[in-house]
Amino acid sequence: MPLLIDPSTLPEDGISLAGELPADLFDFPPHDDAKAVSPLHYDLFVQRFGSELLLRGDLQSSFELTCVVTLQRFVQTIRLAEIAVSLELESEAPIDIADYLREEIVIELPADPRCDEGDVPMECKLNSPYLVLDKTTDSDLSSPPPPPADLRWSALDALSDLNDNH
Repeated sequence: MPLLIDPSTLPEDGISLAGELPADLFDFPPHDDAKAVSPLHYDLFVQRFGSELLLRGDLQSSFELTCVVTLQRFVQTIRLAEIAVSLELESEAPIDIADYLREEIVIELPADPRCDEGDVPMECKLNSPYLVLDKTTDSDLSSPPPPPADLRWSALDALSDLNDNH
């Protein structure tokens, strides 16, 4: 699963890398709703500039998500074209760039996924009988009775009446 770049052997004019990293690279915790359903595909150009490693190119991976409106599961592909990631090299040791690529994709996952934005868009609306706001006002329900009076405050009310007389 690692994608190692050895800065000490990297050609000065850079290299092109293309391939995929397995979907389990994402390894979200069990309580997380997102589930990777495809590998992370990458097509990158890697070049060194002094103590900096520059990654440029395209990334793509698909995820199964739950719509925040309908609670339906759907698949959405995250495509990043022409990314640029700069990594500071702390030594000449090989560096694993897999986690950096993973992070670029994860940041782009929608916070509030909607099934109408999926790879196969679906109608994204709730069934109106479930919406309280869509209920008509001419229902059979009467307004609730007023809450019972709280007698604990009556003693304080009597005191404030005394103050008003002075």
